[in-house]
Amino acid sequence: MKKTLITLVLITLTFSLNAQTILGNWKTVDDETGETKSIVKIYEENGKIYGKVVKVLNKDRQNAVCDKCEGAKKDKLILGMVIIEGLKKKNNEYKGGTILDPQKGKEYDCKIWLDEDDSNKLNVRGYISFLYRTQNWYRAEE
Repeated sequence: MKKTLITLVLITLTFSLNAQTILGNWKTVDDETGETKSIVKIYEENGKIYGKVVKVLNKDRQNAVCDKCEGAKKDKLILGMVIIEGLKKKNNEYKGGTILDPQKGKEYDCKIWLDEDDSNKLNVRGYISFLYRTQNWYRAEE
């Protein structure tokens, strides 16, 4: 009985900790169309946060490339592309890095944070100066 109780407590703690982190897979939702577009895996590397497209949900876009991108990402597959780079934690936000919109080929300063009321909702903001755009992404099954 004691082992069962300890196991249940550990499982509950694990789920609760997992729900409080930005790390993991997130469904991206276009703020203009409401369309769910991809799954982005957010991960930590060398103390910074990155996001990589691990699944493209639209079957017709499986082999899409970033034809409007510049530099090293020009004409590269969007699937597998790192689109969030170099964010650092500051209080309850991660910022100081960039996010790429592969459809427009534009890179923006970026900050992300978990929604205060729903830890399965991630606020993703790309901005230039005082102009910004915020999307809500939702935790995806691993």
